[in-house]
Amino acid sequence: MRAIRAATSVLAVTLLLAGCQSGAGSDGGDATDESAPIDNSESPSIEIDADLWPLTGLPLDGGDSSLPSLAAKIDNAPAARPQVGLDQADIVFEELVEGGLTRYVAVWHSTLPAEVGPVRSVRPMDPDIVSPFGGIIAYSGGQQRFVEAMLDAPVASAINGQSDVEDFFYRSSDKIAPHNVIVRAPELVSYFQDRSGPPPQFNYSTQVDESSAATDGVAANLVRVFFSGSSFPTWEYDAERGSYLRHQTNGAPDNALSGEQISAENVVVLEVDIQVIQDIPTTRMVDSGEGVVATGGGVLEVRWSKAAPEAPIELTDTSGARVLLAPGQTWVELIPAEGSGVPAGQVELE
Repeated sequence: MRAIRAATSVLAVTLLLAGCQSGAGSDGGDATDESAPIDNSESPSIEIDADLWPLTGLPLDGGDSSLPSLAAKIDNAPAARPQVGLDQADIVFEELVEGGLTRYVAVWHSTLPAEVGPVRSVRPMDPDIVSPFGGIIAYSGGQQRFVEAMLDAPVASAINGQSDVEDFFYRSSDKIAPHNVIVRAPELVSYFQDRSGPPPQFNYSTQVDESSAATDGVAANLVRVFFSGSSFPTWEYDAERGSYLRHQTNGAPDNALSGEQISAENVVVLEVDIQVIQDIPTTRMVDSGEGVVATGGGVLEVRWSKAAPEAPIELTDTSGARVLLAPGQTWVELIPAEGSGVPAGQVELE
């Protein structure tokens, strides 16, 4: 991966996250030792104070962190926008699916909207994404092999059309099928309230200007993430808010149904191996690779690793030190690595 360098003019700095493979190449060969998953037995641990929300690092303020988290597979097709409750998710993963489009796995815990959606079907990488959270995953089915893999994961599956949870799903009249399946979130979480709360997924600083990217990164106020020729959202840093505002591929503000523009204190871009298996782009999550973290107007080169399906993603800087995110919401962008079965992604900075 080309090292990050600061912009010396108004021209964009382009960071190609393509110099190191993150897994097996497109020929299906074995991964090299360099790209093999890191042994996390000696990696920096993920820790968080008991009086903080585990998925944001923000103060509990009387909230109950013992309740289970709710994950949902959220549609990102144009017909699905604006999404319901997406602006309130603690952590969102954006993944490449068919046709160069993306979908989300969003996770709510510290804030639980009245409704979330539209939910769609699962993909093969989703069990590895949600397993570290435990809790609940809401979705609208999928290919039988993908559903079976999710049912084997350590999460409670709430599937649209399933008799025991049918009262918690409905189809909105505001959108056309299949982009209109909505989940009644608090009722669904209450139904599974015997499940445990999630463990922390990242390490956090106490405030934005103490985060790793803000203290050790290069300045960049705009982060454009290229998944494909048809999917390249942009995150623009708002210094007054201390967070990044999301724009759609066409440049329009990416607003949720609430009217709020989607934002995040942390934008984590990870280079991942994506192979097309039986026509389905399949992201390899139990792996390691390169990436960048954007926080507080700074961008830091990082290395990521995930040792097992139930293990969280570990982030370290180039010296091996753990990366501290800012307290708040986090988006994880999973872009294709060089050597994947799809064209490599890239990140453009300004």
